[in-house]
Order: sequence, then C-alpha cells, then structure tokens
Amino acid sequence: MCNKESMRAAFGQTLLEMGRENPQIVALAADLSVSTKTSMFAKEFPDRFFQMGVAEADMMGTAAGLATCGKIPFASTFAIFAAGRAWDQVRNTICYSGLNVKIIATHGGLDVGEDGASHQGIEDVSLMRAIPSMRVVVPSDATQTKEVIRAVAKEEGPFYVRLVRSMSCLIYEGPSGFELGKAIRVRDGKDVTIMSMGPLLWEALEAARTLAKEGVQARVVDMASVKPIDGDEIEAAANETSGIVSVEDHVLNGGLGSAIAEVAARRRPVKMRMVGIDNTFGQSGSPGSLYKKFGLTRENISQQAKILLEEKQE
Repeated sequence: MCNKESMRAAFGQTLLEMGRENPQIVALAADLSVSTKTSMFAKEFPDRFFQMGVAEADMMGTAAGLATCGKIPFASTFAIFAAGRAWDQVRNTICYSGLNVKIIATHGGLDVGEDGASHQGIEDVSLMRAIPSMRVVVPSDATQTKEVIRAVAKEEGPFYVRLVRSMSCLIYEGPSGFELGKAIRVRDGKDVTIMSMGPLLWEALEAARTLAKEGVQARVVDMASVKPIDGDEIEAAANETSGIVSVEDHVLNGGLGSAIAEVAARRRPVKMRMVGIDNTFGQSGSPGSLYKKFGLTRENISQQAKILLEEKQE
C-alpha cells in the first residue's frame, strides 16, 4: 500500500506557480490541455497560453520561435505525440539551435493502459536521448515532479520530461534532492543494485524489500536524470555490488538499461539484467494487467536480481 498523487497535477500546479513568479514563462498545448493539466495555467494566463490544436509539429515550431524571443516555453502533450509525431521539429528546430524549450510529455509508457498500443509512448526516451543537446528526465513521483519542473525552468536549453497518466505511489515524503546528472540512492545494499526511473521505482523498492526477507541486500537507485546520467553511481554499483538490474516502462532498445550499459561498457563492465519491454508493441488493458504481461513487476525484478546473483557465483 502507498499514498498516491498525480504527477500531471503536480506539473500543472508547479507551472501555474512559476507563471506567477516569472512573466517570461508561456505554455503551449496540442488539444490536450485538460489531460496535460496546462489548463490550470491557461485559466489564469490566457494571454500566455497557446492552444495549437492537433498539430504537435506546429506546437514545437512555435515553442522554438517563442524561445528565440526570450520566452520560456513549456510545450506539453502525450509522450507518443511529443517524441514521435514531432521528432523532426524537436531535433532540427529546437535542439539543433539549443533553444530554451521545455517539453513535458504526459501519458508515457504502458501506463496509458486501455488507450492501447497506438497511444503508448514506449520508445520516447530512446528517441529523445539520441538527440544531441536534449536532456531527458523521468521523475519517479509527484513530489519529485515539482522539483524537476522548477529545475528545468532554471536551466537554459531543451529538456524532455516524461510523466505518466495514473496516480503514482509517493516515494518521497519530502524533497528528493533531485539534481540534473545525479542519481539518488534510495536504499542501500551490498549484494545487487536495482536502477529504475519513473513510478516503477516503487516496484523496485518493493522487490528490494522482498529480497531482504530472503537475505539479499539490494541497493535501489533513482535514475530520474537519464541524460545526463550519473556515471559515478553506475561505476560504484559495478564496483560495490554483483551487478545491476535496470527497470523501466519503456522498450529495452535505447532506454534506461541501454544508457546504463553504455556507461558500464566504457568505465566498468558489469553483469546486467534488464526489465522492460522487449522489442514488441504494447496492447490495450489495465496498467496493472499490462505490467504483469510484460514483466514490469516486483516479482520479476526480484527474480532477475536472483538470476544475476546466481550467474555471478558460476
């Protein structure tokens, strides 16, 4: 059991508060302002809100133009549209010029549930991580979302922040201490390391609690800052534990596990197991049933950790 809050609502409220503090902040939406919660900003600042209709590419181009005029645009829509439909504009119009545009993508991952594969943004982190100058952040709960939104507003240049649709478990009762490029160790352990991003961090913690009952001490690390990623924390996990289990609501190709493996290969090779979506599309169903089908569960996480430990002993 856990206390749950909405990451989208945390974003909308924080954007509204920042809008009151800084008149340069503007918001853009692609016909989904109620769902993305930019409607909160629109209601109080109608002259600083731009409803672009179902035209995500146009939204990104307009955000880029506003950034060249000194504005701080927050462009928001579903992850599948922000990263997929508007990829060319994000790459060539925003990132190539290093413009100060903040893309807040809601409804990421299988968590979209019944909306089905066409609306499940499960490749977005990979698509955004590949673009030079783009920073990618995946907050783990509503508390951290507030910190992340304020942090990206202060940093110059493009950001992609991924949120989910459902209410998610609160991991942090107080500030998480989020810093761009820094991982957060939320549970210590010497046997194996579990690294995750987004709400699945809660499942990683539950898996660690289960493992502890079996005598396995698992370290759990919040990898909200996917790019830049904390290479020192990855190297420490490789040196101090038997291996790393990556956990993500995303395809394995190019996601968090890939990002960790890239660092490990360069700095300190280590055994890894990857929990994620393996080269397949999602499908329609409740988030819980989809997580079970694709193995994004505490049971599979703990099982992968035990397999890794067994392999280490061979």
